[in-house]
Amino acid sequence: MAVVKARASDVALLGRLLRAEAEGEGKFGMLLVGNVGINRIRANCSDFKGIRTIPQMVFQPHAFEAVIHSYFYQKAREREKALARRCINGERHWPAKYSLWYFRPETGVCPPQWYNQPFAGRYKLHCFYEPTAETCENVYNTF
Repeated sequence: MAVVKARASDVALLGRLLRAEAEGEGKFGMLLVGNVGINRIRANCSDFKGIRTIPQMVFQPHAFEAVIHSYFYQKAREREKALARRCINGERHWPAKYSLWYFRPETGVCPPQWYNQPFAGRYKLHCFYEPTAETCENVYNTF
């Protein structure tokens, strides 16, 4: 059962985001990006207060660099839509299980904090950060 509301167009939009943000990280890396996105919708804290839909999450200003590149605007393939559905249905994995942020550091080294939030873990080239309970208790209570 879906943990966020999603129409077919939302599934395709999330699929496009997964591909554009993490295709080079493989299927699991794309799932992790989807986990972060769904967490942002469900957490209602920090930079993500009032984010309630997949389009709001994807197009939140300055949230994802991918949306400024043409590759993002290509049609989602069935494999990306299938991964998006898994995220929408609540499948979550470490290190993105509670993460609200990720990035790929130029130096290759994950700093211990990102915007004052603790490092949760790394997958391939991306570093994941989850909020503290004081910053965003909701992310730990969403499932």
